[in-house]
Amino acid sequence: MNGVDRVRKALSMVCLWPPRGCVRWGSLRRTSPISRIFGLDRGQAIDRYYIERFLAAHSAQIHGVVLEIGGDHYTRCFGGSQVTRSEVLHATDGNPKATLIGDLQTGQGVPPEAFDCIILTQTLQFLYDMKAVVKTLQRCLRPGGVVLATGTGISQISRYDMDRWGDYWRFTSLSARRMFEEAFAAGAVTVKSYGNVLAATALLQGISANELKPAELDVQDRDYEVVITIEAVKRA
Repeated sequence: MNGVDRVRKALSMVCLWPPRGCVRWGSLRRTSPISRIFGLDRGQAIDRYYIERFLAAHSAQIHGVVLEIGGDHYTRCFGGSQVTRSEVLHATDGNPKATLIGDLQTGQGVPPEAFDCIILTQTLQFLYDMKAVVKTLQRCLRPGGVVLATGTGISQISRYDMDRWGDYWRFTSLSARRMFEEAFAAGAVTVKSYGNVLAATALLQGISANELKPAELDVQDRDYEVVITIEAVKRA
């Protein structure tokens, strides 16, 4: 190596921070995650932190007749007394909380123009025919009704769902916007992403939201979309 090359190498080491070869991996230098169940065994999952922030910001829209998938937890938590009737949709028999058995892909079992609000959190990625699902959501809303949906951006596979009915998709804010605008029209859809590189790393490792600071979680980096949120309104 000549003198010029030595100087260039030295400069490159000074300009990089941390210097190359000096990153402190600590507990993250591993090929298996800290938790395989999204950190739920350690506290609140990172994606749920963002989902609940989104629903809290839109709580005024959770009113009237509300449909939620699988259970009514978010309907009760964020809708409260604004909700006149809560409906719970499940794809198969056996869920004691379900009031409707139906399929969002075919629309079977989901009544048209029946709901003022649909809460659809972290469900889209498990349904293969996405365009059909969004059309069903639009069809079963009353005029002026709203879908409050979330989709997975950066995340590991949900092995539980993959082995039962499938884990098909990961979204970006652009793909979510285009998909919903095809059914709801431009101007009726608001899409936002949450996350940053620290939050994404924590989610992939199974580190819980309780192990990070709100100031760290609340930083938004458009290049690290952990959760995608969609507000889609059915125009009168």
